[in-house]
Amino acid sequence: MYVIPAVDIMGGKVVRLLRGDPKLARIYEHLGSPLALAKKWEAEGAPAIHVVDLDAALGRGENGAIIDRIIESISIPVQVGGGIRSVEKARQLINAGAARIVLGSLAFKNPGAIKALLSEFGCEKIVVALDHLNGEVKIGGWRRTTHMMLDEAAEMFSEMGVKFLLVTSIHRDGAMSGPDIGNLSKILGLGVNVMSSGGIRSLEDIKVLRDLRVYGVIVGRALYEGRFSLREALSVTSRKNEGEGRRRPRGWF
Repeated sequence: MYVIPAVDIMGGKVVRLLRGDPKLARIYEHLGSPLALAKKWEAEGAPAIHVVDLDAALGRGENGAIIDRIIESISIPVQVGGGIRSVEKARQLINAGAARIVLGSLAFKNPGAIKALLSEFGCEKIVVALDHLNGEVKIGGWRRTTHMMLDEAAEMFSEMGVKFLLVTSIHRDGAMSGPDIGNLSKILGLGVNVMSSGGIRSLEDIKVLRDLRVYGVIVGRALYEGRFSLREALSVTSRKNEGEGRRRPRGWF
């Protein structure tokens, strides 16, 4: 399982939101700029960085120049999400060097665009975001419902050829209340690579997800606030893989 640290950007700064609410943003100025934080995660052994443009996701601007600089300045893969609502924007990010792009609203509003991007770039470049509130998938910065449940949406995109899903529990995001194991467990048998996001608070949470054999876990606030270090989280997953002789998951490496 990959432990992937997050760099969430709003107004050019590193922030974390509580359940997606910009009014409850925490600014982490002590961590430095988004680029400085990305370099920190790289130095500590991160296999990749998950960058989210929160302004773009909320329709209130964008941080494209900062994201471009991050991609250019570090040597590990950068997965980018937040407000990618057109094929042109998706193509621009991939051509700029993004290892993967995360698509939410576009995937539901224009499934044909996902098929086109899969055809053009291959399944390794495309992640579909399934952001859910108690199992119901939301889009548009988590403000609009799709009227689809998580397992239904996951099956639809799996059948479309999507191989990577990013599943975020909106209720738990930024709250450090533990991962949503119940909903995750409903989609782990589909043969897709599932990344879990939302609620991580401890190394025990990392171990639980590791034992579920999810592909990866996105970690933000718990790292920002020193609940554990990235090196500790990476050690937990490495020991399990080595101790049981498990194959590393397919992906970036």
